[in-house]
Amino acid sequence: MDLTVWGTFLSAFLIGFSGAMMPGPMLGVTISGSLRKGFIAGPLVVLGHGILELLLVFAMAFGLSAFFENPTVAGLIGLIGGLFLAWMGYGMIKSGLQKTVSLSKTQSERKWEKNLVLAGVLVSITNPYFIMWWATTGIESVRQAYTLGILGVLLFFVGHILSDLTWYSAVSFAMHKGKSLMSDKVYQGLIVVLGVFLLAFAVKFAVGGWQMLF
Repeated sequence: MDLTVWGTFLSAFLIGFSGAMMPGPMLGVTISGSLRKGFIAGPLVVLGHGILELLLVFAMAFGLSAFFENPTVAGLIGLIGGLFLAWMGYGMIKSGLQKTVSLSKTQSERKWEKNLVLAGVLVSITNPYFIMWWATTGIESVRQAYTLGILGVLLFFVGHILSDLTWYSAVSFAMHKGKSLMSDKVYQGLIVVLGVFLLAFAVKFAVGGWQMLF
């Protein structure tokens, strides 16, 4: 495989952390599940989340193929996706430096969260942040991957879901071990570093979109 193909995988892996690492319902479910079921909670939540995302990716790639091929549409998606990614990157850097994010914030468990795979689906599909991410950054990432054909789409999905699996498995392991392996300070530092990466990808998306439009 050439560098372009590997670049698709790597960018999907790194950008995927923008959705994975920010606090939200999925993090809360993973933490509460880890305290009950141990390390396996993270992978189970990601399995449910991944089933939903797989359907989304293939619907975008193969149901909207003609839509993606329109230069004006592709350019607008690139610009909007880049702006949204820049907003996320800035927010992550700010929250990490100001220490306003924490792994300590959990939520009360609901009955359906006993099935962690189902919980992964439900907390994703009902999360406005998840929907906004896929409507902007996600759709642009899929569009770029589609230029490489089915292999590009598959590598995008694998890279993207691996970021979720890596992060939520790490959270589950840390919670299972009494949180000794991941302090809030380490988490906040990771958020800042990731925010810088996202700003770089934001520029790439926006410049590509601008060039398609003009």
